[in-house]
Amino acid sequence: MICFQRIAEKRIQEAIRDGVFDDLPGAGKPLELENDSHVPEDLRMVYKVLKNANCVPPEISLRKEIAKTEDLLAQMEDTKAKYRQLKKLNFLIMKLNTMRPTHTSLEKDQRYERKLVDRFSA
Repeated sequence: MICFQRIAEKRIQEAIRDGVFDDLPGAGKPLELENDSHVPEDLRMVYKVLKNANCVPPEISLRKEIAKTEDLLAQMEDTKAKYRQLKKLNFLIMKLNTMRPTHTSLEKDQRYERKLVDRFSA
């Protein structure tokens, strides 16, 4: 094993001397470390492999769809269309919450617009 380390170290030193590492992207800049503390420890490596392969876990794509629906809902004026989007949003949130068993305090809350509730109760 020590023999392989010596060979590797020798080749690295030769590459440094020849300037192979001089024009690498991000040279001289600090490393951009990812904050993966929100990912359960047993899934971190899997998520990193998926990310490097440009694959998105279903939970992440669902969260993106939820965010997109929330943005769309915030811009809507029509009550019927807003109500349909709200039903879709709550369905997506329910789907996200049932994907993996988690503690209920970590689940994403469903959205209920106060204006719609007031309008239907009037």
